[in-house]
Formats: sequence, C-alpha cells, structure tokens
Amino acid sequence: MSVCAKITRRGAPFGAREKTARAYGENGAMEHSGHPADGLKWKHLYRKAEVIFFSEWRTLVTSVVAIIIYSVGVAAFTLPYRFADQGVTGVSVLVKYAFGINPAYTLLALNVVMLAWGARTLNRRFLIWTVFNAFFLSFALDLMQTIQFPVIEDRFLVAVVGSAIKGFGAGLLYRQGVCIGGLDIAISVLRKKYGLEIGKISIYFNMTLLLISIGIIGLTNAMYGFVSCYVNGMAMDRVLSSFEKRKLVFVVTSHTEAVVEFISQHLDRSCTLLKSEGGYKHHAGFTIMTLLRTREAVELKAFLAQNYPGAFMVLAEADEVVGRGFKRWRNV
Repeated sequence: MSVCAKITRRGAPFGAREKTARAYGENGAMEHSGHPADGLKWKHLYRKAEVIFFSEWRTLVTSVVAIIIYSVGVAAFTLPYRFADQGVTGVSVLVKYAFGINPAYTLLALNVVMLAWGARTLNRRFLIWTVFNAFFLSFALDLMQTIQFPVIEDRFLVAVVGSAIKGFGAGLLYRQGVCIGGLDIAISVLRKKYGLEIGKISIYFNMTLLLISIGIIGLTNAMYGFVSCYVNGMAMDRVLSSFEKRKLVFVVTSHTEAVVEFISQHLDRSCTLLKSEGGYKHHAGFTIMTLLRTREAVELKAFLAQNYPGAFMVLAEADEVVGRGFKRWRNV
C-alpha cells in the first residue's frame, strides 16, 4: 500500500476515505471508477443507435438490393452496347467511351464533389444515405463489370429491358426517401437554395447530355439512349405509384357500427365517420371513409355483399397516402 493511500485512509473522514479508497485501489494506483452520468450517457447512446437501426434497417436492405439491380442495368445493358445514359451515370459512361476510364471511378469522383458542395444544404438523413449509396454504387458497378453477361442481338430490346431494370432499382430507392446520388444531389440543392423546378433541371441536363453523346457514340446509339431514358422514367414512376396507390373507400349503410367493427377488427384499419344526409328523403346518418389496400377492399366488398347487400359503396384510386400504417412522413 502506498504512502499516499495510507495517509488518506487514516486522516480523512469516513466518507472521504471510502471515495479515496475506491479511487486509488488496493495497490495505490489511481483507478477510473466512472461517473454514473457516463454510464447513463453510453446507455442513452446505445438505445438511440438501436432505435435508429430498427427504424432504418428496411432502408439499408432496400438500398443494397436497389443499387445491385441498378448496377446490373448499367453493366449488362448499357456499357457493352455503348448506349447513352442519363444523369451523372450518363456522364461517367461517356467518359468511359471517350477515354476508357472506369465509370465507377468517375461516378465516385463526381458524387464526392457534389456531396461536398451540398453537404450544408441537405438534411442529415438524406446526406448520410446518399453518401452510403454513392460509395456502394461505385463498388457494385466496379464489381458488375467483372461479370461476363450474355450478349443480346436485339439492341432495341436491350435498351428497353436495361432501362426498365435501372428505373426499377432507382424507384425502390426513392420509395425510401433516399437517392442514388448523382444529379439528385444537385437538384435537391438547387431546389432548396433557389426554388428551381426539379423536372426542368433534369430534362435540360439530360437533353444536353444526349446531344453531346452524338459526337462520341454516334446518332444511332444516342437515339437508343433517348429510348432508354424515356423507359427508365416510366419504370421509375410505375414503381413509385404501384407501391403507394391505395383504395379510397366510402360506405353508406344503416349498419354503420357493424361495418366499422369489421374494418377495425378484421382488416386492422382505421376509418372516419362523416356526418351525411340523404338528398332524397333527408335521412341523417354517417358515411364511412377509409383507405385500404386492394386486397382489403375486395374483402370489405365481399363482407358487404354477404351481410348488407343494401349498402352503398364507392371506390376510388388514391395515388399516394402518407401517415400511420402507410408511407412514413420521413420518406416523403
């Protein structure tokens, strides 16, 4: 036992002796016992990380799968046929055709430049996922170029199928409220800083890119690139709309409670009761309004047909639904 430890233990009050003994230990060496606040801090950080993981794991899985799909579209259906492409990917493939530089490297360099430019403007979640997606895209594209994909003779079919694959992959990412990097970064920054319209920026940039590509790959391949860009956009819109569309349902019946119970208990959906009045006999009542998936709307229709055939039901398409039970607000 050290001299310092002996003096402190004998001369200090009881409470001080206990604290000092714990601090110095039996061998007289200073020990870091750790303040209780430190433990609470690490516990809080752990719980926060756990919440973030469980709230974002779906985005992680979707991003990985979507980027692999997109990379296959570029490596198998664009590069071997010298087609033009759109966005920053289009710039990287043109650099490949003109100078032989791996598009994965060009893509990474351009994404890094744009991320550095827009880092202060983009929100934190969007920025973090864009950084991840940009780096993973470059890795996946570099890897996919090492695979020998089969050659397809019909070049028009290649342009259509390849662009549909790329649009599907990009659409999956957009559904999660993130992007693949590239031109989306610049568009987001310009929209927030200057209020410019996204559609016009994208169209002007891609049209300029296609015109430049004529001098590098020729008119025919540039036209295939135009077809590819068009189908890509259609496929992306289809992915976004197909997953988000819901049935907006209105039901008028004298058995309101029974129908509401079926919707809430069997379909596990909420509904809203709107006060209404008949235009002919002026009977007061309620109109049930709810949002359902297609399968659920079919089940409700069958339930009404079997139990309350006198009910009145209206179904309409809801292009997008945001809120609890459907698309999350942070993915908008």
